[in-house]
Amino acid sequence: AQRKRYLVLNKPQGHVTTLSDPQGRPTVADLVKVPERLFPVGRLDYDTEGVLLLTNDGDFTQRITHPSYEIDKVYVARVATPIGLRALDLLRTGVQLEDGMSAPAKVRIVYRDDRTVELTIHEGRNRMIRRMLAAVGSPVTGLIRTRIGPLVLGDLKTGQWRELTAVEIAGLRGEVVAPARPAPVPRVRSGRPVGRRNGDRRSGSSPRGARGRR
Repeated sequence: AQRKRYLVLNKPQGHVTTLSDPQGRPTVADLVKVPERLFPVGRLDYDTEGVLLLTNDGDFTQRITHPSYEIDKVYVARVATPIGLRALDLLRTGVQLEDGMSAPAKVRIVYRDDRTVELTIHEGRNRMIRRMLAAVGSPVTGLIRTRIGPLVLGDLKTGQWRELTAVEIAGLRGEVVAPARPAPVPRVRSGRPVGRRNGDRRSGSSPRGARGRR
C-alpha cells in the first residue's frame, strides 16, 4: 500500500489548487514533486496565498474540510475600503450570500487604517472570504491564509513545502490537544499580499518543489 504523506505548502499567488489545469495555468502540483499522488485538502483561490495541506489520506482530508469538525481556518485580508462597525457586526453574525448565510466569523481589525482584517471561519465554500467581505461593501484586494487548526506557516517561505510532524498530524486529527499558536500577521497590500518570499530552501523541501513561481 502507498504510504501516507502529509505536507504543508505555502501556496503563492498565480497557482490553481488542482493537480492539472485545462487552461495550462501553473498548479500546486508543479511546486510539490514527490513520488506519491497527493491531493490538496480543500482549496485556495488562484489569487490567494498561504497555508495549503496536501495528502493521500482521505480520512484526514474529511476531518480538515468538513465544517462539522469546526477546525479554524484563519485568513488575513486587505480590503479596498475601510471596514466599519456595521460590517464587523454582520461578519460576526452571518452574511447573506447567494448560496445561503455564512456562519458567524471571528473578526478583528489588524491595522489602524481599518483596511486589513483577520477572519476565522470553519466553512470552506468557494471564495468564501472574498464573497463575505464583498457582501459587506469591502472587496478584497489581497488575501493570505495564515493558519489551519493549530498549524501556522512559521518560517515556511512562499512556494516552499515541508512534511508535517507527527505532533502536527495528531493535532489536526484532534487526537491531542494542540493549542494554536497565534499566527504572525503578514503585511498585506492592495493587489499583492506580502508574505515571506523565496529564499534559502528548507531542509526536506525538494529543489524544484521549493521554488515559487511569480
